[in-house]
Amino acid sequence: MEGRRFRHGSFHSSTSDEDLVEVSDGGTLSYSLAGDVPPLDQEMTPGVPSYAGNGFDEISRMRDFLEEPLPGVGTYEDFNTIDWVREKSRDRDRHREITNRSKESTCALLHSISDAFSGWLLMLLIGLSAGALAGLIDISAHWLTDLKEGVCLNGFWYNHEHCCWNSRNITFQDRDKCPEWRTWAELLTSKEDGGALTYCLNYFIYTAWALIFSLLAVLLVRGFAPYACGSGIPEIKTILSGFIIRGYLGKWTLLVKTVTLVLAVASGLSLGKEGPLVHVACCCGNILCHLFTKYRKNEAKRREVLSAAAAAGVSVAFGAPIGGVLFSLEEVSYYFPLKTLWRSFFAALVAAFTLRSINPFGNSRLVLFYVEFHAPWHLLELAPFVLLGVFGGLWGAAFIRANIAWCRRRKTTQLGRYPVAEVLVVTAATAILAFPNQYTRMSTSELISELFNDCGRLDSSQLCDYVRNGTPGAGREGPDRLAGPGVHRAMWQLALALALKGVITVFTFGMKVPSGLFIPSMAVGAIVGRLLGVGMEQLALHHPNWVLFEGWCQPGADCITPGLYAMVGAAACLGGVTRMTVSLVVIMFELTGGLEYIVPLMAAAVTSKWVADAAAGRQGIYDSHIRLNGYPFLEAKEEFAHKTLASDAMRPRRPADPPLTALAQDAMTLGDVEGVLGATGYSGYPVVLSRESQRLVGFVLRRDLLISIENARQTQEGIVTSSLVSFSDHSPPLPPNSPPVLNLRPILDLSPFTVTDHTPMEIVVDIFRKLGLRQCLVTHNGKLLGIITKKDVLKHIAQLANQDPDSILFN
Repeated sequence: MEGRRFRHGSFHSSTSDEDLVEVSDGGTLSYSLAGDVPPLDQEMTPGVPSYAGNGFDEISRMRDFLEEPLPGVGTYEDFNTIDWVREKSRDRDRHREITNRSKESTCALLHSISDAFSGWLLMLLIGLSAGALAGLIDISAHWLTDLKEGVCLNGFWYNHEHCCWNSRNITFQDRDKCPEWRTWAELLTSKEDGGALTYCLNYFIYTAWALIFSLLAVLLVRGFAPYACGSGIPEIKTILSGFIIRGYLGKWTLLVKTVTLVLAVASGLSLGKEGPLVHVACCCGNILCHLFTKYRKNEAKRREVLSAAAAAGVSVAFGAPIGGVLFSLEEVSYYFPLKTLWRSFFAALVAAFTLRSINPFGNSRLVLFYVEFHAPWHLLELAPFVLLGVFGGLWGAAFIRANIAWCRRRKTTQLGRYPVAEVLVVTAATAILAFPNQYTRMSTSELISELFNDCGRLDSSQLCDYVRNGTPGAGREGPDRLAGPGVHRAMWQLALALALKGVITVFTFGMKVPSGLFIPSMAVGAIVGRLLGVGMEQLALHHPNWVLFEGWCQPGADCITPGLYAMVGAAACLGGVTRMTVSLVVIMFELTGGLEYIVPLMAAAVTSKWVADAAAGRQGIYDSHIRLNGYPFLEAKEEFAHKTLASDAMRPRRPADPPLTALAQDAMTLGDVEGVLGATGYSGYPVVLSRESQRLVGFVLRRDLLISIENARQTQEGIVTSSLVSFSDHSPPLPPNSPPVLNLRPILDLSPFTVTDHTPMEIVVDIFRKLGLRQCLVTHNGKLLGIITKKDVLKHIAQLANQDPDSILFN
């Protein structure tokens, strides 16, 4: 890189995610690679391994390709990686041009102001759309979930809670039982008794509705938008790293994901809507980017918008704007400048305000399980909080291994050919096992809300069935908090719910329906936390003189808050599965509305991450699915600790390997170039001074070659198969009556990123991560030796880790 100076103020490289492949070409095997980089107007100084034609050291008459692009040149094909450096350079050039023109006229000044304001306007639109769609999904999912059990006589569009709000024939303790709400058995049999026939009929209809909802969801996904399945976060992480998956953030995916997410949640499957809401928000961001030229034509700028959209998605999912920004920064974003931080915060704020205005749950809160605790915690309680963190880490590691093993089996066996049958079988098993238990029959969000609840005198839940002064059902208020029969029954039911949720989620996550993992993970942790909290509460009641309670928990005092244990357990399990830390703690304390419980949450989150990392490595569930699917994602969190060189990872590696397919600067005809294009399927080709010298000149892309050749044949007279193709600034002299030269210098990238064969791989990996490269060329004394792609780096890392290097492919 020494000795280069660039008129645009920055160097740029052509990178590619496409893997090197071997193709037989007339008895020889060759390697090459892709990229999508138009050249920048640049000057080269002596001493660099890049040479101009005919001995020229300085390029003085090179056409700036950015000013006169051919249609299609500079764009990216599907399943390609963008060139971050080129995209940022193009944006700087565009901004510089707008700034210079703003001094010339009032119209140009207004255009400059609108260009600067367009980013904030886009964030406003993303926040409004994400909040509105989240409110629609929340209301619809709540209604369809209650529809499985019954219907409101005042209007079928009312859910159970809203139906009973206006009833005058109920008491506060029996507020869920109103004559306006009828179960399906009561409607069909006109009987209000709880006999076996009524129970069986409700059981059957509940299962039937669950199967109908899941069937509609999987059929819509399979028929109209295959990308609408799953959580979407692994793919969004890959897209934000620069990979292009056409249609993944399109309008059809947005429409189908919104509808099927409601159906999947309502079916009762062990999944959540919080992860898919990030996908929905990113779809909104991608679609709205097309309204602004600055973001429509620049892939790097678009990914800044998608990072902000991901923050807005988490903001409406948990009612946590700050947590959403930190989630985007910590978990999904690959490139997150300070400007994106501000705009992410604004988008998250607008999204949360929009959802708050809709008020989908009727409680003036953004989530169903918002809770406030008032009792303080004691330092000695850190021991059970850390214990919850240990459980969360162990469960997270076990869940990741089990889920990845099941998903790999789905991908490699006949099971993957029957997604509809798989969804129906899992739905039927879930519904049949869930209905008898009230804690699994209710929606997972309602379960978490029940577990987080700090029992009061008027709570009618089984979890609040305490005995005070010999009077059952008195809540937790008062000097005595003996667990009543309802609490004992709830403990057994929660234990069964824990077993069902922990096992069935393994098979649910990854099916061909929208499925999030946040809520199921939190439910598992909340159940364990509530069980531990009730146990600690009863221990303090019966053994107040134990060392653990002596000195701070007086006999009869309300020392232990089981709901707090449930919240800490939820954070621990979610952290064990996703390996989130800072953003997780902020999300959880935004849920509780208080800062007093940050230390317990931090202790549980850090412990769960440490334990999970020790048990199953540093990869969370999303990184594991990225590796399972073979996405070309270079994880920035992992360190490269091996002492290998660039020559150990490049293609070709050994002298016996076939050489790279390269184009000569001024020694090939149009027929020769077209022959190479027809015989090979590579996406790009190095250009050398001559086949004998192998001195590197630059890198040219297959896509640009095809477009330029086709354009030349249509617009330039005399271009024939025997025409000489030149990549130099000055065409070589030709004999008389020769066809005109086809000069392709404008599409040649004169500054491909190069390293020497003795460069340590830890430096190469660091370069790929920090610059977002797709490939770099390997030279020795200025001569081309080989090429290293992002996939070569990933395969090299996998090989050193004793993993299958061929798994690093886009499947």
